[in-house]
Amino acid sequence: MVSAMTPSTPQRFDRQVRFAALGTEGQERIGKARVLLVGTGALGGVLAQSLVRAGVGELVLADRDIVELSNLPRQVLFDESHAQQGQAKVLAAAETLARIGGPTHISCHAVHVDGRNLAELSEGCHLILDGTDNLSTRYLINDFCVQHGLPWIYGGVVGGAGLVLPILPGRGPCLRCVFRNPPPSGTLPTCDTAGVIMPAVGLVGSMQAGLALRILAGSSQPETALIELDAWNGECRRLVAKADPECPCCAQQKFEFWEQAQGDETLTLCGRNTVQVQRQGAAPDMDLLAERLQPTAKRVVRAGPLLRAEIEDLVLTVFPDGRTLIEGTDDPHRAQGMFDRWIGG
Repeated sequence: MVSAMTPSTPQRFDRQVRFAALGTEGQERIGKARVLLVGTGALGGVLAQSLVRAGVGELVLADRDIVELSNLPRQVLFDESHAQQGQAKVLAAAETLARIGGPTHISCHAVHVDGRNLAELSEGCHLILDGTDNLSTRYLINDFCVQHGLPWIYGGVVGGAGLVLPILPGRGPCLRCVFRNPPPSGTLPTCDTAGVIMPAVGLVGSMQAGLALRILAGSSQPETALIELDAWNGECRRLVAKADPECPCCAQQKFEFWEQAQGDETLTLCGRNTVQVQRQGAAPDMDLLAERLQPTAKRVVRAGPLLRAEIEDLVLTVFPDGRTLIEGTDDPHRAQGMFDRWIGG
């Protein structure tokens, strides 16, 4: 078996290898591992940086969003230049991570992760990490991972506290054993209503990263427990979670969120006056679209592979796959109407 460790690796990872629970064999397993990270914002930034510095073999980044000024207090991979350009988060993240160096191969996908692309993105992966900001994607990931026996680590943070749950299909509970169904919209605090602080993000992301390294190293697997972390009050609780024999997902093998995923077309983004609209069909011709919008839009700008247009009181950001973020409204009906009027045709 060819080692993933290069001649410079022993010196670079000397302190990790000295950690008895990891050792040389664990480091080599980490160096051969492939991980999908869904979301490169707050939690995703902590996770990505931790895994690259730890020397994971390949890191697949997937994020649908662009960098904004309001991201900077808690999203460690971005700076003001990224926000001023409205750069795609995965591209900005990869740029920052590349400066760390090391053996990690990074691939970027500026996409909304859904039922149409999750299988392809996760092909060959040993682990999926949750850096998302919405429950629908998490329940979709849970369905997929239970079907395929793939470990994943849930993480969520709001205000000054957050939760972590490692999920090892076949060895313990899944997400729906612990949280049977997503709560009705508006019943839980979100980053939009309750805000979020960087220390809480750092705690939750670091806990996820530590569990990820333990899983990838393969020497021992963590016990499935719901971990509550409170950065503001300095508290931590660990609640042992057990598989539910009546769980619709892992016990009854009903994958409702996976089956429903094809129908998702609009999504209001957490903490943003923004709606995402997913285009069906062929990808747009960006040059032609820019030419078509130019006479009507206040401003049309090409930001790398993205196209940004100011129309009326809204800003439309079109991704190469046709997915569009419509900033300036949280009304999915208005967003869909603007999309149909200016992009969909």
